[in-house]
Amino acid sequence: MALGKGYDDLFADNTSNENVLSLRVSQIEPNKDQPRNNMDNDALNELAESIRENGIIQPIVVRPLKNGLTYQIIAGERRWRASKIAGLLEVPVIVRDVDDAEMNKLAMIENIQREDLDPVEEAMGYKRLSEAFGMTHDELSRSVGKSRSYITNMLRILTMPDRVLGKLSSGEITIGHAKALLSLTDKDACEEVLDIVLSKHLNVRQTEKLVGEVNSAETDKDSIRVPEKNKYYVETALSLKERLGRNVKIKGSNGKGNITLEFYSDDDLARITDLLASLSE
Repeated sequence: MALGKGYDDLFADNTSNENVLSLRVSQIEPNKDQPRNNMDNDALNELAESIRENGIIQPIVVRPLKNGLTYQIIAGERRWRASKIAGLLEVPVIVRDVDDAEMNKLAMIENIQREDLDPVEEAMGYKRLSEAFGMTHDELSRSVGKSRSYITNMLRILTMPDRVLGKLSSGEITIGHAKALLSLTDKDACEEVLDIVLSKHLNVRQTEKLVGEVNSAETDKDSIRVPEKNKYYVETALSLKERLGRNVKIKGSNGKGNITLEFYSDDDLARITDLLASLSE
């Protein structure tokens, strides 16, 4: 069986291989268990146009089904779909004889490695591999060519609130934003910070600072536990930080508290003092 050659050989870009055959597009069916949830229609149409001009450079990897007539895709569903759009009647394939379990494992690994999955789809792919085939983080790391810490962090992303995952999947926030939000253990606080990130278009570094302030407030004995009040303090501190160009912390309870302003030199302290003095005049 081809599996003895390993994953790299299975997906090798080798169009001159003696095992490359031609099959009718109608003889091939997709794998319903592949990790990609959505395929971009514009990207498929672009690929179809390329196939019309240049043909399929990399064969589709398939396995024979028990009926002896049709084949199931292991790798290359996008190429198959684009070929249908391009009007091809036949496509080049490499046939591999694998069982259901190994086929699904290979399909998941191929998609994670080669397709443009969004971060949530990628993380779900790792989760499915781990659960379905009992793969450890080390095994996942070796299979997809990622570090163990990368795999672990991606799986942790899936513990976040659904709304955060939705924004990450749609591209409204980045994986960097999501990693920063991970340190917020309270779901309400996480979604409140997400609202601020979206409304103020914060970058990852600003988000990390904001999360640090929220965590600091939550651990302070005098911090406000009411979500809306906490959100007000956070937004006010952020606004002051942007206007003054320095780190600002606000802590309080029952309508009272304190504001802490950082200074970075004696001259900087003098400027803050002059500014505060002018406000009182």
